[in-house]
Amino acid sequence: MPADHPSPAVVQAEGIPYFTPANNAGAAAEINENTPTLFRPLTIRNVTLKNRIIVAPMCMYSAESDPSAPTVGALTDYHIAHLGHLALKGAGLIFIEATAVQPNGRISPNDSGLWQFDLGEDSPQFKGLKRVVDFVHSQGAKIGIQLAHAGRKASVVAPWLAAQHGVRSLRADEQVGGWPSNVVGPTGGEEQIWAPGTAYWAPRELSTAEVKEVVQAFAKSAELAVKAGVDVIEIHAAHGYLINQFLSPVTNKRTDEYGGSFENRIRIVREIATAVRAVIPEGMPLFLRVSATEWLEEQPVAAAAGGSWDVESTIRLAKQLPELGIDFLDVSSGGNHKDQKIEPHTSYQVDIAGRIRRELRAAGIKTLLIGAVGLITQAEAAQKIVQGADDETAIEASAAEATLADNKADGSGPQADAVLIARQFMREPTWVLSAAKKLGVKITPPVQFTRAY
Repeated sequence: MPADHPSPAVVQAEGIPYFTPANNAGAAAEINENTPTLFRPLTIRNVTLKNRIIVAPMCMYSAESDPSAPTVGALTDYHIAHLGHLALKGAGLIFIEATAVQPNGRISPNDSGLWQFDLGEDSPQFKGLKRVVDFVHSQGAKIGIQLAHAGRKASVVAPWLAAQHGVRSLRADEQVGGWPSNVVGPTGGEEQIWAPGTAYWAPRELSTAEVKEVVQAFAKSAELAVKAGVDVIEIHAAHGYLINQFLSPVTNKRTDEYGGSFENRIRIVREIATAVRAVIPEGMPLFLRVSATEWLEEQPVAAAAGGSWDVESTIRLAKQLPELGIDFLDVSSGGNHKDQKIEPHTSYQVDIAGRIRRELRAAGIKTLLIGAVGLITQAEAAQKIVQGADDETAIEASAAEATLADNKADGSGPQADAVLIARQFMREPTWVLSAAKKLGVKITPPVQFTRAY
């Protein structure tokens, strides 16, 4: 190279013990009035996402699983490959799969966990998490972790093993690392099996003291996640797992402070959110994933229970979330009872998210952001969700700037502030790059891939 053209410096990614150039794939090269909202940054507390595309948590059933080994529950090289390539290809925020806060909170023996509190940063679980976090950061993405407890849906084998036997679920007993005698729920007994007649275990009822231990386990797991460098914490209260079971009168028959009235049934959410918020940095976003409805509204089981968890219940809960320090409501649905009646279509959950968002804005609640998830596969659809059908819809850059301007009564405004996508990333890992091309957005490609762009 001629002397008047010195060699450019190579920018090394931070936090990685080997060479890889610093990447920031998926960020719009320029932000102007024509930039689609999908590729505009979103600031939540002190964290700015480079776009509004979030990889939803996806259970991979590929964590360390030997119950006698200290590595049980730890993330592996598989997770670096799986989550890392999504970071390399432009997602703004990537969630690590549902991670159990207690050993019996895993769905299967192969699930991720973060319960080795006494070992702290020396634990294999912590080290596995930190390796994933560091690699995702090196590629310019933010990373979150979904903290969870499976409750009565725990101790089953990976779904592909069940499929080999021609069933949707298959119990995991002690021989394969399961814990049949320690499957728990807000209410116990044979009638509380997730789907009677199928291969799930009957749960035992948690004592009041054990519920409080669960609350503290969420907080302790959050502390470890913060030390590992995660950017976002999500509390999993959806899909029929433990917190969702507490919320519903169908699955919560308790007579103590955690059962009965609406306020008692949501107490566990309030306590977990408060406990987690207390141990994470003030600038760290806190998400909550909910099943906005059980889809049981007209089912006999709901009538027998005096009701079910529905959209109105979720709106009522959502109005309390800002005071608990929740910044983002991740709106999913279903999974809490076999009698659910769902008719999935391209906007079945997006429509619910939009309704919740409009109700919150109409009530003057401006800072709780809404995420839409489910059957979002096309770039144009994702863009419409976050910007609205009307091109003149107000574009929000941060939670702090949220106004009522986009709260259109006819529903043509934004239905969510970000989209969460899961299975489409399995089919199309380059979805972000493809979406940018379809929407006419010039974005930053991965450094190593520039010859292809």
